[in-house]
Amino acid sequence: MSLLAGIRIIDLTSVIFGPYATQMLADLGAEVIKVEPPQGDVSRYLGRASNDPTMGGVHMTVNRGKRSIVLDLKNPEDHAVMAALVSSADVFFHNIRASAIDRLGFGEAAVRSLNPEIIQVHGTGFGQDGPYAGLQAYDDVIQAATGTTSLLPRADGNPRPRFLPSLLADKVAGHYAAQAILAALVHKLRTGKGQNVEVPMFECFANFMLEEHLCEATFNPPVGPIGYRRQLDPGRQPFPTRDGHIAIVPYTDAKLIALFALLGAPETLDEPRFADPLARHQNSTALYEQIAQLTPARSTAEWLSLFANADMPAMAVRDLDDIFEDPHLVDTDFFRLRQHPTEGEFREMAPPVRYSADPARTLGFAPGLNAQGSEIRSELLSRGSP
Repeated sequence: MSLLAGIRIIDLTSVIFGPYATQMLADLGAEVIKVEPPQGDVSRYLGRASNDPTMGGVHMTVNRGKRSIVLDLKNPEDHAVMAALVSSADVFFHNIRASAIDRLGFGEAAVRSLNPEIIQVHGTGFGQDGPYAGLQAYDDVIQAATGTTSLLPRADGNPRPRFLPSLLADKVAGHYAAQAILAALVHKLRTGKGQNVEVPMFECFANFMLEEHLCEATFNPPVGPIGYRRQLDPGRQPFPTRDGHIAIVPYTDAKLIALFALLGAPETLDEPRFADPLARHQNSTALYEQIAQLTPARSTAEWLSLFANADMPAMAVRDLDDIFEDPHLVDTDFFRLRQHPTEGEFREMAPPVRYSADPARTLGFAPGLNAQGSEIRSELLSRGSP
């Protein structure tokens, strides 16, 4: 039996933050009913589709395993359907601003009156007790607000703030939301009581980014600057080889000494600026530059073979286009080709976490817009609800 079998989640979230959280829970066997407006969730249109324009590439991943129903919550009949769904659920998750969800009739008090034991999860941009409470938030906004856009300038000296090219804040907040839902479900199993849970993107991503970057500013007064120096070192970049680039991580001083022996230049560490562990740490940028001058002597494959035999952490730098040919991912069936009921053949990623209690999970498909709407309404009628 699936790990979360029997758990019903009503998902009124959109874009990536909320849908990513519920996708992970759907992968674990929870029944996730995705409530969408008539035009569908924005995530349906992120990336081109192969057939139906509402079935874009991002939607095929981030909404897999869910059931879709279209509801116009300003319509009295649809409002009644939503109320019935909330009444039947273990979890109600939305990312609508508090004032707007209250106007729709599904604020915290209204939902609690429908289902006293429900877990209500509110995905917000910012904590609702601070001055940013009413502001909208998207990934770029959160990357800017948390100082994340200052990381690349700190590392490469280009003063222009830049976004990291991934929906990092959305996905990180999604992980926090999934964790919060699971914790609230455990609490409910122990006590029989639901609760209200707030998951603010800003605070989640600030917490995530500052785990290492708070660093020496952890102390009061600070014992050094904010920012984890190793991650911000401009020399800590992939090293050139004869035919490409390679990432090498001599994380300990012993590994660093071993690396220069493998590179055929152990005498480099006899220089006064590299002569002891403290000097090597203080001159790490110059040390990385020395490594970069030595690695072009061999091909990437030659270095990888040499480093593997010496237990030196290293990996070839792979282009995004080449990820499907990665031998490890191929051998572990990470990418699987499946036949979607309406969209034809598509590529699916296997869930990365494995459970001995549920070793052969079959993932559900991403739903068409309102694909299960009639079915869900019929189920509610059979329960005596609208």
